[in-house]
Amino acid sequence: MTHSSGNPQTVMGFDFGTQKMGMATGNSLTGTGQPLPLFAMRDGIPDWDKLEQIIAQWQPDLCVVGLPLNMDDSESELSARARKFARRLKHRLNRPVWMLDERLTTREARNTLLSYQQQGHGKKTSADSLAAVMLIESWFRESVGIAP
Repeated sequence: MTHSSGNPQTVMGFDFGTQKMGMATGNSLTGTGQPLPLFAMRDGIPDWDKLEQIIAQWQPDLCVVGLPLNMDDSESELSARARKFARRLKHRLNRPVWMLDERLTTREARNTLLSYQQQGHGKKTSADSLAAVMLIESWFRESVGIAP
């Protein structure tokens, strides 16, 4: 799957969590993403109506969801729940949804957060939303996803 069709693409990224989900949007023209506010989750389940309203604002061509694998490549309960979220997202939006290995993105995002805020970006930016930015930027660099 490549995204070099010549037309700019808008991509939304989701760093799935059971209590909160990081979100970001990005554009293939710049190859970069920008964090969006955290989205509250109820035991891993979003308020689909609110989520669909946010997605409708950005009109993404596709979505990427982080796949939380263990360091030994095995899957956890959280992996299964993230896959379920990605499948439901694909079904509800009728757009491509890809999963990307998210190991280390949240840790890297926490390390990046301080310098990001020091550059004058929003103080309320969360590590989870920065992780979603990293998923998007990884997609633009590598364009290799896993089907949910």
